[in-house]
Amino acid sequence: MNECSSSLLLPKALELDGETLAAFYQPIIAMDTRRIMGYEVLARAVKGDSVRSLGPFFCNEQIPEEDHIIVDRVLREQAFSKLASMEEQQPMLFINLKPSWIYRYEEIGELYTLSLLDKYGIDPKRIVIEITEESFQGSMDRLRSVVDIYRARGCLIAIDDVGSGFSNTDRIAHIQPNLLKIDIHMIKKSATHDGYFGVLRSFSDLAEQIGASLLVEGVETREDLARAIQAGARYVQGYMFARAEPEFREPACFASLIEAELDQHLLHFVGTERYWQRQSEKLAEQWVALVQETRYLDHEDDWIEGLLPELYDHCIRVYLCNESGIQLSSNYYRDADKAWRREEQYRGANWCWRPYFVPNLVQLNEHRRAIVSRAYTDLDSHAWIRTVSVLAAPGLILLMDLRDSERGAQRR
Repeated sequence: MNECSSSLLLPKALELDGETLAAFYQPIIAMDTRRIMGYEVLARAVKGDSVRSLGPFFCNEQIPEEDHIIVDRVLREQAFSKLASMEEQQPMLFINLKPSWIYRYEEIGELYTLSLLDKYGIDPKRIVIEITEESFQGSMDRLRSVVDIYRARGCLIAIDDVGSGFSNTDRIAHIQPNLLKIDIHMIKKSATHDGYFGVLRSFSDLAEQIGASLLVEGVETREDLARAIQAGARYVQGYMFARAEPEFREPACFASLIEAELDQHLLHFVGTERYWQRQSEKLAEQWVALVQETRYLDHEDDWIEGLLPELYDHCIRVYLCNESGIQLSSNYYRDADKAWRREEQYRGANWCWRPYFVPNLVQLNEHRRAIVSRAYTDLDSHAWIRTVSVLAAPGLILLMDLRDSERGAQRR
């Protein structure tokens, strides 16, 4: 279908110079199936072999919103017509809608996308309403009510540009999307690599907590793909796979690429976690031996100081807690010149609020005396560390923070 088949007259502001308005499709690949699960519908102007993006047209605030909507409707109908023509293996279509467009429902009393579903007999579950980032000051309750109409029909809801202005966590919680979409380059521009990975992983945690899937776009290199997988992305999109194109691709065309990266991810990170588990078990053995030699001293600091000469060089902090999370000893912190410094002010602190403390506490027993956390950023040194929890004696837990040098090297 071309623009001439639409009953809508294209606005002059579009400025087509002998070009054809066309919907193009950028593939989105699923990690679990390793297949193309859908396409984002994007606007292009085509003349022979020349193709240009109409992104600047839609971003131009000087152009009336009504003109944007007219052009977008032509493209949406092209995309729905194309999807309806497929008899089997219909992919999902990601349709970009600005909040202000959705908000107009109360004025006009219809949702054009839903009318296209009826016109072309398309299963609503094949459509993802992607709410794009824009400066939006309207009522979130009213926006949510319109979003719920799409949801009630069976459409999925995605929020684009998570982490930018519109898509703050309050609005994400309000809309409760099925997918969170983040641009890998948006984070890279505003953070160091250490901070970048932490922020990226936090979006994965957010998606998990609200029952959404994470989609990482802007993937251009194998390094980008590896980081997206590390961050927990279920879906990926970007120039590494394909630019927006006029036709759909064979669904499994990127399967070998995804499979190879997943295999590499599994091989590397299983090896890493096994290494850290062995490290924690060795520390547990050292501590058990020390306990047997010294028994329990009334002064917890003396007990820990007997262990310090035996600790690995990458251990930066060690302290003793009871099973309620109360710190019984001072902190022992290794400074830049490798000397141990005692920090008595931490005695009596309660650490049961740390995310790893309670899960580790319930797993530690005489058969499993040590557990290692996943890597995270230290509050004081900002280094990537892991915390090893060791059951030192009944009711006593030794906690050791070890620098994760491999993680730090990867982020740089």
